[in-house]
Amino acid sequence: MPDALHFTGDADADALIAKDPLALLIGFALDQQVTVQTAFAGPLKLEQRLGSLDAATIAASDPAELEALFRQQPAIHRFPGSMAKRVHDLARHVADEYDGNAERVWTEAADAKDLEKRIRALPGFGDMKVLALSAVLAKRFGVEVAKPLAPSFPTLGDVDSVEALHEYQAAKRAHRSARRSEATKA
Repeated sequence: MPDALHFTGDADADALIAKDPLALLIGFALDQQVTVQTAFAGPLKLEQRLGSLDAATIAASDPAELEALFRQQPAIHRFPGSMAKRVHDLARHVADEYDGNAERVWTEAADAKDLEKRIRALPGFGDMKVLALSAVLAKRFGVEVAKPLAPSFPTLGDVDSVEALHEYQAAKRAHRSARRSEATKA
């Protein structure tokens, strides 16, 4: 297990998402329409504001109070209402299906197909998040059942330093720009 996942540039946030499986899942849930740094710094902000990152505690929290924590400045996400709901739903799923132990999503997966099914069942996790989380699990945590799901193209699983994060983000921007350019030519 790594001491940190270099996704935020903040040592405490990077350590939290490496050591706490629920924090990692929350970071992935928040990784939508914000930078990687913002998304994966969210779990630390939430822990600081809520007092813990316990799935049962989050699941039992009043949705309006959770949303207020997301809106507190600096906001956890640019869409605090919808993301507070997503994190609430994610915590409820982890609490109900895995007795609050998020790591069981992958440690109890029978094989890659089972792992994919488990990840897809997480609120807010679609195709790209299945691939990216699988890559992180395979490449950063050595989770064997995740290896067949990890794509060959670069993902967050390939990020092992702050420099690698910047390179990954630059390549992603270039890829998006090229796709837009191709679309306008067509």
